[in-house]
Amino acid sequence: MDLNARLLVFVGIVILAPLALQGCDQVSALKRLFHSGSMIPRKETDAVSPAVKDPDQHLRLLQVIKKHDLDVLFLGDSLVSFWQTQGPVSWEKLAPYKPANLGVAGDRTEHLLWRITNGELSNIEPKLVVILIGTNNIGQCGDERPEWVAKGIEKIVATVHAYLPSSRVLLLAIFPRNGRGSRERKIVSLVNAQIQTLGNGNDTLFLDIGPHFLNSDGNIPPDVMADQLHLTAKGYEIWLQNMKPLLDTILP
Repeated sequence: MDLNARLLVFVGIVILAPLALQGCDQVSALKRLFHSGSMIPRKETDAVSPAVKDPDQHLRLLQVIKKHDLDVLFLGDSLVSFWQTQGPVSWEKLAPYKPANLGVAGDRTEHLLWRITNGELSNIEPKLVVILIGTNNIGQCGDERPEWVAKGIEKIVATVHAYLPSSRVLLLAIFPRNGRGSRERKIVSLVNAQIQTLGNGNDTLFLDIGPHFLNSDGNIPPDVMADQLHLTAKGYEIWLQNMKPLLDTILP
């Protein structure tokens, strides 16, 4: 690491870390500072503009769909990706529905958009596409506006329909996260209020199972989300049980 790079990292740690950043989270900010020497605030177009993040993961997922005889395709971030490892018992219960998991940890809407427009929806005909995305736009980017996240999700839904015109979409509301009254929880609610209008009861269904993750005080029990973001095995079982009636209706 040369002297300039060391200085950039030092400035990032000393100056940015104590601040409530107005751009993406501190880790992302430091990465951008290290690579470009500048902080780039979020723009309205970012959430709807395809952006590559994990090309190696993308290549792996292209192989996943080639090997799967699938009826249900799951698209999303770590909440989707971790199901098989953190909730293996409930994932196994999905086996009769022939699922394929195309979740990638850390993905925001723009990353999922890039993946689905670069081959992950090619040569497949799932009966149902389940979409859960947007929490990283909120958690990673302090200046992300609810309407920007909603527009990103709307574009994902439209893109899925364009590539898979015979498939139905099950759009999930963003799951609750962080503490009751937190900035993140408030933005999640605002985004969900906007994206619920995408459900038309026909080719796009909307399902909000968020309240089932909360206790009577509106907080997230640690046995459901230990870190108030990622699901435990119990959390995945809650997801499954609240989604299963729809699966049984769509996939008799």
